[in-house]
Amino acid sequence: MNTVIVGRALSALAILFLAFDTAIKLVEAPVVAETLGSLGYPTDLGLTIGIVELVCLVLYAVPRTAVLGAILLTALFGGGIATHIRVGSPLFTHVLFGVYLGLFVWGGLYLRSERLRELIPATRWA
Repeated sequence: MNTVIVGRALSALAILFLAFDTAIKLVEAPVVAETLGSLGYPTDLGLTIGIVELVCLVLYAVPRTAVLGAILLTALFGGGIATHIRVGSPLFTHVLFGVYLGLFVWGGLYLRSERLRELIPATRWA
C-alpha cells in the first residue's frame, strides 16, 4: 500500500475529528462550557479555543502550511495534556488523548510528505 495514501487517510481522520471538536466549540454547545468548568477554566472560553483550533486546523489541512499547522496543533494538544494532568484525569483515556491525536497528525504528515521523511529519516536500529 502506498505510504502517501495511508498518510492522507491518517490526516483525514485527524482533520475530521478536529473539525467536529472545533464545530462544537464554535456553536458553543453546552457540553463545552460544562467540560471547561469541570477542568477549572472559565466556561466562556469555548469560542476562543474553537477559533484558535480552527486556525491551527486550517493551517494543517493546507499542504503548503501543514507543518506549521502540525506544530501549532501539537502545542494545543500539549495544553490539553497539561490540563488533564493537573486535574488528575485518567491516564490512557484523557491525559494521553493529545498524544494519540498527535500521532495521527504527525504520522499522516510524515507518510504523505517526502520532504519531511528526508528531514527525519526512519532508519533501522540494528
